[in-house]
Amino acid sequence: MTELEFVVAGETYTATVLEDEAPASARALEAMLPLESELMHVRWSGYATWINVDDAELSEVPRENHTVYPSRGDILLYPGYKNEQELLIACGPTCFKSPAGELAGNHVACLDATRDELAALEERTLRDGVQPITVRRR
Repeated sequence: MTELEFVVAGETYTATVLEDEAPASARALEAMLPLESELMHVRWSGYATWINVDDAELSEVPRENHTVYPSRGDILLYPGYKNEQELLIACGPTCFKSPAGELAGNHVACLDATRDELAALEERTLRDGVQPITVRRR
């Protein structure tokens, strides 16, 4: 089982990759690593954050283990069928949306963080804006 580290503004979180449930998405995520980017607050989806991954080649990633309503800590990979490619991290009640409407992202990993840690992460991006993030193998 593959584990990742998400380092946001000096704080480190671990995540378990769902290799059996979303194998193509897991391979695509692995190919992006290490990923240095920006973590932003979502605009449409509720209590969540996201990372733009438009530079990744995701055209061959099928829909797998996909959902519109991720649970707290779920990480979705969205290959960009109707909108920008992204990784979404659900921090609370979330309905994955864009100006194009509801989107179904591939549930590719689970962040190991408490409810309070996820709420603080989401609130930081809302209050303070974009946060530096590094995603790497653990």
